[in-house]
Amino acid sequence: MSPEWLLNGIVQYVVLIFSMTVHEAAHAWWALRSGDSTAYLGGQVSLDPLPHVKREPIGMVLIPILTYAMNGWMMGWASAPLSVQWVINNPRRAAAVSLAGPLANLAIAIATGLAIRALVTSGSIPIDSLYGVGATGIANGLGSVLWSFFFLNTLLFVYNLLPIPPLDGASALGLLLSEETALKLQTTIRQPMVAMLGFPLFILVGGKLASPIIRVLLSLLFVGM
Repeated sequence: MSPEWLLNGIVQYVVLIFSMTVHEAAHAWWALRSGDSTAYLGGQVSLDPLPHVKREPIGMVLIPILTYAMNGWMMGWASAPLSVQWVINNPRRAAAVSLAGPLANLAIAIATGLAIRALVTSGSIPIDSLYGVGATGIANGLGSVLWSFFFLNTLLFVYNLLPIPPLDGASALGLLLSEETALKLQTTIRQPMVAMLGFPLFILVGGKLASPIIRVLLSLLFVGM
């Protein structure tokens, strides 16, 4: 366990927690605007990570630490509650709420991507610093942190939009359906068994579906550079 490994882990964890917090806060905020105060009453319309960690301590604390210790990268999960009755009464609004989280991650990815382009093209940070692990020096460290924000939020945006339950993309399909059909979709994907079946499906095909999209989005960062 080197100091560089530890420093990289701390950076990854801070970036992951911030990104998941923004994701879930966006869900909670849009749900509140749409008429469901469940997540708001739980304190989740907030960029304070504590309410989110309290709801999902395993997904936001234990699993990220374990996956980094075993693999050198982190994964985790978080959630924002919705009223079941509100979802039944407003299935298409619930579909719109599901889009809020991924779009928040896209906003972070775009902002950090623009910052990276500006800093690299101006010579403020070296392009090699974007891939550095435990980079030293202010410029190299800044490049590494910005890249972590850009890369992780690109992943969160793309993967969460896959139409596989329990990912946000499955619920978001309701926006393309009638109110009645959207209700049937919401009722189906929120069944525990469907979520359990969706997880191995995600493991099998998630990477194959998401990887080409991620490569295109990452390549856009370097257009003209």
